[in-house]
Amino acid sequence: MGAELRARIVAEARGWIGTPYLHRASLKGEGADCLGLVRGIWRAVLGTEPQALPPYAPDWAEATHEEQMAEAARRHMREVPLSKIEPGDVLLFRWREGFPAKHAAVLVTRDRMVHAHDGAVAEVFLAPWWRRRLAYAFAFPGA
Repeated sequence: MGAELRARIVAEARGWIGTPYLHRASLKGEGADCLGLVRGIWRAVLGTEPQALPPYAPDWAEATHEEQMAEAARRHMREVPLSKIEPGDVLLFRWREGFPAKHAAVLVTRDRMVHAHDGAVAEVFLAPWWRRRLAYAFAFPGA
């Protein structure tokens, strides 16, 4: 089931490409932020989301300095060593050293990811700039 589920996750992530960026949204084709993308993929491949989404402002991580995104992922997903990431894994990034991770993407090949950023959901290279900021990785349940 793991490989089949990972393939479904990758296909679903790519199905969101072109969805406009919209803070706190999670509707394919209508709007999503990075967390909304992950939430939408969860709903499509696993069903009901495991917890309600708390309110958050665009600067929530800077305001709290807590690893809220990583802690939530740990409650519902399996943490993966960064050296062992595979397509279908959720990647969490921090913008600067010492700041909490606050951006999410889904790895779709060894060197490409899908994320909601700069206007719309897009598939981009997991370039060195992104790799330097990679803080955590998680596998969906069953993957």
